[in-house]
Amino acid sequence: MDGVDKEKVQRVVYEMSKGSKYFENEERKEAFIRQKIEHMRARAAKIPAADLSHYQKVVDKRILELEATRELSRIWLHVDMDAFYAAVETLSNPLLKGKPMAVGGMSMISTANYEARKFGVRAAMPGFIARKLCPELIFVPTDFEKYTHYSNLTRKVFQNYDPNFMAASLDEAYLDITEVCKERGISGAEIAEELRSRVHEETGLTCSAGVAPNRLLAKVCSDINKPNGQFVLPNDRMAVMTFISSLPIRKIGGIGKVTENILRGVLGINTCEEMLRKGSFLCALFSHSTADFFLSVGLGLGGTDTPEARFRKSISSERTFSATQDTALLYQKLADIAEMLSADMQKEGLCGRTLTLKLKTASFEVRTRAVTLQKYICSSDDILKYASRLLKAELPISLRLIGLRVSHFNEDKVGVPVDPTQKTLTTFLISGDASTKIVDDQSSFGSDLSNLHFRNDRETVFSVDIHETCHYEFGDPFKSNPLQDVDDNNCISSENAWEMEQIHELSSNKTEAMVKTADGVVHTLKPSNGVLWVSEEDSSVQKEPEDSNPDRLNKEASTLGNEEFFLSNHIEQLYWVNDYRCSLCGAELPSSFVEERQEHSDFHLAERLQKEESGADSRAMMPRQRIVPQDHVVNQRRRKKHKSSPRQGRHLPIDSFFVKSNQNF
Repeated sequence: MDGVDKEKVQRVVYEMSKGSKYFENEERKEAFIRQKIEHMRARAAKIPAADLSHYQKVVDKRILELEATRELSRIWLHVDMDAFYAAVETLSNPLLKGKPMAVGGMSMISTANYEARKFGVRAAMPGFIARKLCPELIFVPTDFEKYTHYSNLTRKVFQNYDPNFMAASLDEAYLDITEVCKERGISGAEIAEELRSRVHEETGLTCSAGVAPNRLLAKVCSDINKPNGQFVLPNDRMAVMTFISSLPIRKIGGIGKVTENILRGVLGINTCEEMLRKGSFLCALFSHSTADFFLSVGLGLGGTDTPEARFRKSISSERTFSATQDTALLYQKLADIAEMLSADMQKEGLCGRTLTLKLKTASFEVRTRAVTLQKYICSSDDILKYASRLLKAELPISLRLIGLRVSHFNEDKVGVPVDPTQKTLTTFLISGDASTKIVDDQSSFGSDLSNLHFRNDRETVFSVDIHETCHYEFGDPFKSNPLQDVDDNNCISSENAWEMEQIHELSSNKTEAMVKTADGVVHTLKPSNGVLWVSEEDSSVQKEPEDSNPDRLNKEASTLGNEEFFLSNHIEQLYWVNDYRCSLCGAELPSSFVEERQEHSDFHLAERLQKEESGADSRAMMPRQRIVPQDHVVNQRRRKKHKSSPRQGRHLPIDSFFVKSNQNF
């Protein structure tokens, strides 16, 4: 866009957008930037001279360290397609050739051809402003399927020069051509010329290239002789330092409009070389990593090693459209995006658990809502199902952008897929994997509570009735307990053993009994298979209706019998903060996701039991402590108490031996 009357463009943009939501959003952003600049100026003015001297020493040392990492033996090539979307549309419709054209619509432009750029039309500009700048501008709707096809054709060419090339987007890539140059005995400039020619032969499209010692400089070089050109920076330190000295900071990838305004407004930095001169201020005002980046830019340093293959962390798809409040249209847009996202995921063989919905309102406010599931999804139906619930919670709303992102893939752990379905607490316990096992004869459980033997762990027992849940907690409830917000009324400890005795006495002659304990909680006693189940009847606890999920209940009942299955409906309350966020892992699940929240709670409890089991295994050889009534303990202590032996002989009593041994130490 060199040669464009920028003042005229800015004036038109101001007049056309004044009073609009776009204008208000831009004003908010500019006000924020101005405030940040003023704040950083004040900080810079207050830095003592002694501190600046110290920071300068730090910078000098760091520059020497960074200089030692300079690598001039690699040759990197950056390829950037020329006005890619617009060029593809022109290739498809030759009638557009030579006419100002933009891909997009009146709400937003994705890209514009070079004829339109002469008028100041650019990407990410609202279409109504572009039309004002260029009344003859032709709009063409986006067709990402077509763009992806041509992108794949270019990538086949790139693979011939670097099988491990890095694709930065559909229309640009980084290639390490060091080995190709050595094998063929030709220069980087010749490789760039040949590659550009082959891309044109395969696709009919033109591209620009930059050749340099590292990726940062190669990207800068590819923009110098656009369109359909190339620029080569020799692998020489003096050439690099000369090139970088007068280079505007905005030309560097990673330095955008905001960073440029801050560096210029606070420190008066306009070129890359000035970053080295103002290094002490950069070190004082910015974080260590940011200051390192700025110093590296001033030295012309960039990435030279081939990055290690990393597993994709997320995959997303989003679309911008004219602001609308039409619910049916919004759901249709959501369905289209879900379909595109699902196709991309299935193409790469990905399934994820966390779904994030991104919304941009008519006032340009950006909102994100996320849900983490206990199963992996990739189908468009599943994505749309959960995304629709997230969108429904935000309606009514006027939107101009919808996006979907899936993360937390099943290949997160060293690329090894895990079980795509998480076992529920029910199947976990019934399978015998749980740590809470009764270690003695279970038949004695209902007959004599005083003779119960448990592991020295917390024992949690869930009632067989859907509305009944009770927790037996043994040991110190404040040590390594992930359920910190458990109500005390849900716990029966060894200190309240007399309550258990009362329950036993009342249950000996009755099939079902109501017991009111000292804490005021009413418990229902029911015998089942020789096991006494104690449950709370607390009116303050909201209970899920029995028919809330008939399919799930029927499935569980068919597996375990009419009443012999465990449910953890009340556990859900123990984990949710503000009725939205999981306090243990931070996952967000709205209250409308009833079944998913149930499974999420089951997952955490099963995880806790698994940890306890691993801890119990390490204590397997240790004697297990019994929890028995206090009077029984006192009698045992009386019987086991021994006095020192009064007899004198050649052998010392064992108790006397240890007393003397301790005195020696």
